[in-house]
Amino acid sequence: MLGTIVNAMAIILGGLIGLFFGQALSEKMKTTVIQGIGLVVLLIGITMAIQTKNTLVVIASLVLGGIIGELIDIELRLENFGRWLESKLARNGEKSGFTKAFVTASLIYCVGAMAIMGSLESGLKGNYNILFAKAMLDGISAVVFASSMGLGVLASAIPVFIYQGAITLGAGLLQGILSGQVVSEMGAVGGLLIVGIGFNILEIKEVKVGNLLPGIFIAIPITLLFTKLHLGM
Repeated sequence: MLGTIVNAMAIILGGLIGLFFGQALSEKMKTTVIQGIGLVVLLIGITMAIQTKNTLVVIASLVLGGIIGELIDIELRLENFGRWLESKLARNGEKSGFTKAFVTASLIYCVGAMAIMGSLESGLKGNYNILFAKAMLDGISAVVFASSMGLGVLASAIPVFIYQGAITLGAGLLQGILSGQVVSEMGAVGGLLIVGIGFNILEIKEVKVGNLLPGIFIAIPITLLFTKLHLGM
């Protein structure tokens, strides 16, 4: 759990720096920086998504994952949790943007190959290098996000800790299942979700990334099934 703990602390530290020193940045500068981050997020997502070896796996994973996500309504649960934290932590002047900041930052930090693969490496091999690198990236982005969106960014450390911690602790159960092909398809699905986050940051189109999250894990049985049936693998 060391890597996950360091990651969560980096978000909190970066967020605190952004809250206390972010006023040095003008609103125009913050907007430009956020747009730059949005473009980078798109680039990361596209780069991950094109690594797929079978587009059918990605399609099936997102469709089934989206159905499951809608039934559970992950996005709504995240928003409700954000509002609950908002009522406990945010001052009156911050409440309008707290939930949006919490949900946006949580999804950015939780979705993607680094979160999943870093947690798996930590749980399976005790290797924290990926999560340490992710902690550095998350901490830097938290400075900018917190200066622009406020206290909700710091609260995103909670789902990051729970999400990555759960993957780390459960990694031993998946040992022997996660072949290179499975990991590649999980990363491709995660990449497309990151593209969706980029759309949200740039306000191009609102994508319910939270409700598509199960697709990352649905990719495991779908890839194994397609491999067994030799469907495009």
